[in-house]
Parts: sequence; structure tokens; C-alpha cells
Amino acid sequence: MQRPLEQRMAIKFCVKLEKSAAETIPMLKNVFGVDCLSDRQIFRWHKAFAKGRSEDVNDENRAGRPSTSSSDNNVKRVRDLLNTYRRLSVRLISETLDITKTIVHEIVSESLGMRKFNSI
Repeated sequence: MQRPLEQRMAIKFCVKLEKSAAETIPMLKNVFGVDCLSDRQIFRWHKAFAKGRSEDVNDENRAGRPSTSSSDNNVKRVRDLLNTYRRLSVRLISETLDITKTIVHEIVSESLGMRKFNSI
């Protein structure tokens, strides 16, 4: 299990101790093992803290598309459509609501707990 927040706090601690990024990497790898951030990420965070980044160790908000489209609004839209037309395919739902097929499948199977059912 990765623990990036703990690792960023450790990087910040090393910066306050005036350790270089090259000195910080082996220490983090020793503590976090295979769950350690990549060298590149350690250098990036070390540089940010060394340049006086605020006390916040969380990632900053980024512009652009959200990481997932399975928002509450989309779940509601899919649920409402399926309540109206129970036999719609994932492809048709995707085209109707303008949501990608993978997200529709995720919403139907995981968020709504539905699965295909054939009655004989």
C-alpha cells in the first residue's frame, strides 16, 4: 500500500534538516521499501519544499477533467435512464448520456450493483 502523504512529510522533514535530494532518496527507500515514491517524484517534492512551498504536503488542485466521470450526477443519470428503459446496453447508455462506455460499465456494475440477467 502506498503512503504518499507520509512520504511527502518525510521529504519535507529532510529538507528542514538541509539534506539534499540525493541524500533523501536512499533514506526514503530504506523506510518505505517497494512502496516508495519514484526518484523523480522525490526530486520534484524536495525541490518544491526547498523553494519554500507552503506547509501543505497535499497535491494542489489541477485544472482539467476530473479523474473520474462516475460522479454522483452521472450515477443518477444512468440510474434514471435504466429505470425508464431496463434493456439498454452499455453502448446505448454511453451514446445517450455522452459518457464513455468504460465509465458507464463501472457505474452500472459497481455503483448500481447491476449485472446482466437472462431469463429462460
